[in-house]
Amino acid sequence: MTLLKVAGLNKVFGQHYALSDVSFEIAAGEVHALVGENGAGKSTFIKIMTGVYSLDSGTIEWKGQKVDIPNPGASRKIGINVVHQDRHLVPSFTGYENLFVGLDYPTRGVGVNWKAMKRRAEQLRSDFGVEIDLNKTADRMSPPEKTMLEILRAMMLECQLLILDEPTASLTDQEAEKLFALIGRLTAQGTAILYVSHRMDEIFRLSDRITVFRNGQRVDTVNTAETDKEQLIRLMSNAEVKKSQKRATVKSAADKVLEVDRLSTKDGKVRDASLNVRKGEIVGIFGLAGAGRTELLETIYGLRSPSGGSIAVSGRAVKAPAPRSSIENGVVLIPEERKRDALVLGMTIRENMTLPVLKRFSGMLKLRARRERDEVNAWMKEMNVKAAGSEQAIGQLSGGNQQKVVFAKALLSDPVLFLCDEPTQAVDVMTREEIHRLLKAQADKGCGVLFVSSDLQEVLDIADRLYVLHDSRIVAELDNDGVTPEQVLGYCYSHGKGSEQHG
Repeated sequence: MTLLKVAGLNKVFGQHYALSDVSFEIAAGEVHALVGENGAGKSTFIKIMTGVYSLDSGTIEWKGQKVDIPNPGASRKIGINVVHQDRHLVPSFTGYENLFVGLDYPTRGVGVNWKAMKRRAEQLRSDFGVEIDLNKTADRMSPPEKTMLEILRAMMLECQLLILDEPTASLTDQEAEKLFALIGRLTAQGTAILYVSHRMDEIFRLSDRITVFRNGQRVDTVNTAETDKEQLIRLMSNAEVKKSQKRATVKSAADKVLEVDRLSTKDGKVRDASLNVRKGEIVGIFGLAGAGRTELLETIYGLRSPSGGSIAVSGRAVKAPAPRSSIENGVVLIPEERKRDALVLGMTIRENMTLPVLKRFSGMLKLRARRERDEVNAWMKEMNVKAAGSEQAIGQLSGGNQQKVVFAKALLSDPVLFLCDEPTQAVDVMTREEIHRLLKAQADKGCGVLFVSSDLQEVLDIADRLYVLHDSRIVAELDNDGVTPEQVLGYCYSHGKGSEQHG
């Protein structure tokens, strides 16, 4: 049975068609993947289906009846829910309280009937086989727990179409398996899944059909079993993906751009970490969620206070790490949460890009506006940022183009060391390869790169060496020469103490 049918959908922003004559169908119990490069129109389509944006023309049918979706409440009422790439949970609320956000709490007299509330939540959790502690507040939950909680919240409303937008971003392979199992249980009960992801392996594993968007138009809808990755990429970009080339091995005698010795933090998130990065080298860091990957980069950069150990950049000791001194020393951080930690969404592309280096464009009494504008435009061209111009608000760009601006901002600081935390998270295949080529080119120029990713295969594809984190400690250092995913995961699940080194 066709659950949702869209025909002739158009959405215009100014003179730009975000969606043009789009048609789409999804059946009950189907996993339907939606793919396309960043800026192809996927997010706009999702926002129309969930009532965030209104359509300019076209029709939407739900179970054979024409419907209007003027607001998110109307979307949820008919049975459409979305789990966004950026989680929408109240950090200080427990799992139980987050489940009931926007719903009527069960009452007893003049107060909340907490027993009835918890009983309903536990029944739902049991029905879908989700193992999370709903007594925990959202800010204490791991990324996979937050994802599961968002899905449970959607199912509180008798969801018939669940839209998952990059649901495995920041999840390791093992954590993603739990999500995939839940998707299987949902579709077995007749729930349709619109699965939006840039991860091709997941798309081919989970989906029944795939719809491809390009430049705001539906290019094609194909049966998953009858296509392959190369065909999808051709449909998405009308071009072949240029794979970044394997780099020459970095000499072990090369100068060290970063030396970390027995580094620990006051909160225990980093314990006795020792590592180094040489000039011209890309060093990967892998570990399961909660292993301390992000915290290690934040401590090196100066966002967390160390309680012991030492850090040296280009042979000079860093006595009190801080973001300002890190930038001055040539250290830049590409954070995992770009919208929260790397960008000011209300500012323009130009303002975001030059924010850390405004001194460079300052005259005696005023900003050298022309010089600033020329340099920003040059970097936008270099990074292939798709935008109306440098004065466009950064919040209006797609995720991939926002990430390109984050990298351009970092490059304006003339860095010697890149600290990259999930730098390709939720970007399309083409942008992912562009970022890989950029980092390899910077390494070829003599920079060092410390690279964190939840995608183990990505780490193995790009890194010259890698460190494995387990329980806030480095448990292995591996030269990336024939290393297998199974070997790395073996260290992740081990409980050995200390560090092991393997050539």
